[in-house]
Amino acid sequence: MDSAAFETLLAQAISARLPLFDPQHQLPCRLLNGFLEGEPRLVIDLYAMTVVLHNYANPPEDGNELIARAQQVVQGLLPWVQTVLLKVRRSSLPAERNGRILAGERLATRVREHGVWYAIDLTMNRDTSFYLDTRNLRHWAIRNLEGRSVLNTFAYTGSLGVAAQAGGAARVVHLDLNRHFLNVAKTSYTLNGFPINKADFQAGDFWPQISQLNRKGERFDCVFLDPPFFAASDKGVVDLERNYIKLINKVRPLINDGGVLAAINNALFLAGADYMRMLDSVCADGYVQLEELIPVPEDSTGYPQTRCTVPMIDPAPFNHATKIAILRIRRKKTRVASIAPDVPDSIGQLRPCYDQRTRLSRLHERLIHGTIGLASPIDV
Repeated sequence: MDSAAFETLLAQAISARLPLFDPQHQLPCRLLNGFLEGEPRLVIDLYAMTVVLHNYANPPEDGNELIARAQQVVQGLLPWVQTVLLKVRRSSLPAERNGRILAGERLATRVREHGVWYAIDLTMNRDTSFYLDTRNLRHWAIRNLEGRSVLNTFAYTGSLGVAAQAGGAARVVHLDLNRHFLNVAKTSYTLNGFPINKADFQAGDFWPQISQLNRKGERFDCVFLDPPFFAASDKGVVDLERNYIKLINKVRPLINDGGVLAAINNALFLAGADYMRMLDSVCADGYVQLEELIPVPEDSTGYPQTRCTVPMIDPAPFNHATKIAILRIRRKKTRVASIAPDVPDSIGQLRPCYDQRTRLSRLHERLIHGTIGLASPIDV
């Protein structure tokens, strides 16, 4: 792609996102998803007044000229940007992967979304410490978890749990292997004036920590399950393509009757239809029901007028490789107790539960054929 074509492409992408911008320049958003918007060597993010350029070129030096042009275009169109950070995704040097400053001096340390402050550490690791593709799920948490107890597994820097706390959750427990990540979550609490209970920020391996919570009889109204694509320890393996159902079944005993599981699977090479089949199998026992699909916001997927590339793997009925489903959970002993007094009518009462698999399959077909849509996208 020549310079003029690239500059036009990037200008159009930024123009499509202008309605997201706030006067105080505090929001986080994606300015360009090059994989879907015409330049797969580049992704550009905005965190308040800091722009992050992600160089995906292989070898990395093949992207150097592109990065220079992108920096020039962004600073020309957004003169209020104070700092530009470059992350070289395929570099052999950790410092290059974590990021180095190309322009300016001070990186943004916090962003504001839906009225909530989130602490960020843009050079903490290869990622940026805050996932833009789960914005709508954070908004869902703010709107739906007032007075609820919440478990945020694989919490990373805690943004989903912070959103739940902002929505008035009665208790939020954050669980992650990395204590430094959890410290970022605590900083978000401080920014919002939330009280910090150290016991609710638990550093440890997912598998034994969940078992320990279960042994203690802990129960939650909502569990967030947002694991990495792959992780292995001597306690267990996380593999979103091969054992995601095992992860779901691991946390199910911790969920109160009528509670919800927010199940996120961001495996790039897992098709949406295959993920739906996973959920179908989970729902087959009649105790789990698919309630809602949460879409990824358009600044992460690209807009109709800016998308020019199809995903490598079809995410439908989801709109992005980050596939988010809300599942309603019923507990077995509760269901048995509720039908026992009315044995003569038990078949009629049980039918809705045992028909969940059929219902989910029909829902899947309706989503594919366009007769039912995803949950409505949520604006910043």
